[in-house]
Amino acid sequence: MSLVEVDKLSVNFGTGERDIEAVRGVSFTIDKGETLALVGESGSGKSVTALSILQLLPYPKAWHPSGSVKLDGLELMGKPDRVLRQVRGNKASMIFQEPMTSLNPLHTVERQIGEILQLHRGMSGGAMRNRVLELLELVQIDDAQTRLKSYPHQLSGGQRQRVMIAMALANEPDLLIADEPTTALDVTVQAQILSLIKELQVRMKMAVLLITHDLTIVRRVADRVAVMTEGLIVEQGPTEDIFTRPQHAYTRHLLAAEPKGAPPEADDTAASVLTAGDVKVHFPIQRGLLKRTVGHVKAVDGISFAIREGQTVGVVGESGSGKTTLGMALLRLISSTGGITFKGKDIQGWSWNKMRPLRREMQIVFQDPYGSLSPRMSVSQIIEEGLILHKIGQDTNERRDLVAAALQEVGLDASMRDRYPHEFSGGQRQRIAIARAMALKPRFVVLDEPTSALDMSVQAQIVDLLRDLQSRYGLAYLFISHDLRVVRALSHEVIVMRQGKVVEQGTAERIFTAPEAAYTRSLIAAAFEIAAIEPEALAS
Repeated sequence: MSLVEVDKLSVNFGTGERDIEAVRGVSFTIDKGETLALVGESGSGKSVTALSILQLLPYPKAWHPSGSVKLDGLELMGKPDRVLRQVRGNKASMIFQEPMTSLNPLHTVERQIGEILQLHRGMSGGAMRNRVLELLELVQIDDAQTRLKSYPHQLSGGQRQRVMIAMALANEPDLLIADEPTTALDVTVQAQILSLIKELQVRMKMAVLLITHDLTIVRRVADRVAVMTEGLIVEQGPTEDIFTRPQHAYTRHLLAAEPKGAPPEADDTAASVLTAGDVKVHFPIQRGLLKRTVGHVKAVDGISFAIREGQTVGVVGESGSGKTTLGMALLRLISSTGGITFKGKDIQGWSWNKMRPLRREMQIVFQDPYGSLSPRMSVSQIIEEGLILHKIGQDTNERRDLVAAALQEVGLDASMRDRYPHEFSGGQRQRIAIARAMALKPRFVVLDEPTSALDMSVQAQIVDLLRDLQSRYGLAYLFISHDLRVVRALSHEVIVMRQGKVVEQGTAERIFTAPEAAYTRSLIAAAFEIAAIEPEALAS
């Protein structure tokens, strides 16, 4: 008998005649010690299926027309909360995608892990603290003793995810559900978290249900794969069979969706659009009642490079390496020192008013289209705002035509312009954000992680769109990302940053085929699985 048996599970949202079928007759099993990966694009029903196992969906908004969920022979469907509370966090645990929204910002690490031990095992006092410390050491948190009193905001993304894993493993569950556990993490931290989950799985003989849209991760850690779309499992089987002999058209579509190809050929004689010379951004560390400056955080520490027309410079590195700070400094959105030349003009030190005419030529596309588009404005208003600010277009009708042209340029129908952001998918929202920038006909665009929140197939579409726009208009891109696969598909030159400094820079071809720095090699190994990451390489 399998540990987990899901049979003909269906989930509907709504309580009236127009119910949405989110999951339709899904069946699968997971054996002890096995990893099943549930893959598919956003909206396919993966997370809803996982939440159904623990009966965590909000009733009556979500309900089960049919189906059975058994854990170690116990039917969970329809069980009272009294029974389910004994299962959740005890027999089965879940790691959520975004630890910052899952952890209580008002409670320390010790209290949050201890709460689970207290609830399920009745532990308290010194015994509970020792067990919390043991769990933190188990998930390889450095200096675990001092982290007991830390709050979530005082931890890095990787550390927060490790705390989530410690909470999930507190009672040594039989089943661990990991819902996109590494999506928001850097490639090296991703590799460490996945290796940790695999190591703990072997040690505890756990079954793991891994939910992800990243097929690189799946191939590395899963024993079996179930492919899901539109609420249905269309194919499932051993991992190697799914990757080498996919049967369903949708599976083949997913496997082919990874960003591929090369950037458009750049002209080495093209004019330089932006030049940075020894750019530094140092943030003061202030302490005491009088807020005296006792030191500086060197977020960007002496970086020099140039970007030509039609060229993309990729900036890679872990979170906190200074990538986004560099982009903001080049756009003169934060203060910096050093030389910044735009189209032959030294703009370092220019006032806000003096910079304003240049703003239409220097644009940025942010990582999160959910947060960068105002929910209170229609798409037309969002794109038109920049046109009005820079006095582009004679009247409302001409600007409306410009908005329509901008939407068509990024592959969206002009008839969508009067809709609001919530009516679009993540990929469509990112296209709207790109349209907003491109409507102003910029020369230089900072792309700050524009694909990290998107499915693989949508990532590939956005990369193709960015390449097409660059070819047509000779745009200069600064492309910031921790996803080296996307960087490789877009960049001519690459800068590798760590702790504000340049570790290595050069042509993309050389960086990806013959990296010189140990840190660069560790990033590439994590992203492309060229080799296992060695701890000493990460520390170099």
